[in-house]
Amino acid sequence: MTVLRTPELAEAEILTRLCLRSKAVWGYDEAFMAACRPALTVTAVDWQQSDIQVAVDGGKIVGVAQVMYHGDAAELDKLFVDPDALGGGIGRRLFGWSVQTALSKGAKVMTIDADPGAADFYRRLGAVDDGTVASTVIPGRFLPRLKLGLANVPPR
Repeated sequence: MTVLRTPELAEAEILTRLCLRSKAVWGYDEAFMAACRPALTVTAVDWQQSDIQVAVDGGKIVGVAQVMYHGDAAELDKLFVDPDALGGGIGRRLFGWSVQTALSKGAKVMTIDADPGAADFYRRLGAVDDGTVASTVIPGRFLPRLKLGLANVPPR
């Protein structure tokens, strides 16, 4: 049974490796993945500046979500699921946690700068396209920006 919980700081490296494994499912080469490593590295600062949740199944961390805040807007900074656990509803549960956490902090909208391969997942969960944004990692690359209005999402 998968449970959600707040991770421990000592698990930062485990979370970083999970983010990298999950990102790699889109078939990126080694150079691309090396360029992404800094953005996907989970550090102590993440615990100070955001809310983080992990999904644990059988004692193993199989997913992570991170939400950051900018005024009344939340940003889904990370949502990664272990490749072996894809398709099992973990991403959906972590996304639900992210929405509820953003609501509890007073956010009115949540933005998602999505990997192109993951954009449809967020669309299926109600996010809508809101243009593109330049990658902070790869010059000249643009990512789909999605947003989810939180005004009509009922709190749980």
